[in-house]
Amino acid sequence: MNIKGQLMDAAGMRNTLRRLAHQVIEKNDGAEGLVIIGIRTRGVTVAQRIKADIDAIEGVNVPFGVFDIALYRDDLEDPASEIEFSGSEIAFGVDGKTVLICDDVIYTARTARAAISEVMQLGRPAKVQLLALVDRGHRELPFKADFTGKSVPTSRREGIAVRFAETDGEDAVYIYEKDR
Repeated sequence: MNIKGQLMDAAGMRNTLRRLAHQVIEKNDGAEGLVIIGIRTRGVTVAQRIKADIDAIEGVNVPFGVFDIALYRDDLEDPASEIEFSGSEIAFGVDGKTVLICDDVIYTARTARAAISEVMQLGRPAKVQLLALVDRGHRELPFKADFTGKSVPTSRREGIAVRFAETDGEDAVYIYEKDR
C-alpha cells in the first residue's frame, strides 16, 4: 500500500466523531428511540465511539448492536468463497425505533444496501439513518449517508484506510494508491 497522505490524525478523528454525535442528537431531537448498529468490522468501532459520545452528552445508554452483512452482499462472485461470517449481535427490537447504521467508509453503497436489508429483516423501524466517517464517492446504488465526517473524492485507483487504536495501534485515516 502506497500512502499518499493522512486525512485525519487521532485528534481529528476524535473531533469528527464528537461532531457527528452532536449532529445525530440534533437531527433526532435527542436520543430517545435511537438504536445504534455498527457494520462489522470497522463500522463497529465507529458505532462504539458514536454511542459513547451520545451516551455521555445525553446521559443515556443507547442500545448497541453489530451487523455482519456478509450473507447479504450482492457483489461477490461466489457467495461461498472466502466469506467469514461472524454473525450479527442484535439484542433489541427495531420496531418504531430510529436505527443508526455506522460504517467507516461509504463507497459504492452496496454495504449500506445490505445493512438496510438486514434491518428490514428485524422489523419495521420508524427511520433508518446512515453514518459514515468517510465518504469517498463512486456510488453504484442511490444511497447517501445522513451523517458524514469527511467527504474525500477519490479515483478508483485510490483507497481509504481507517485505522483504530483498538485494532491497529493508532487512530488515523489515510488515502493510498491501490496496488495494481
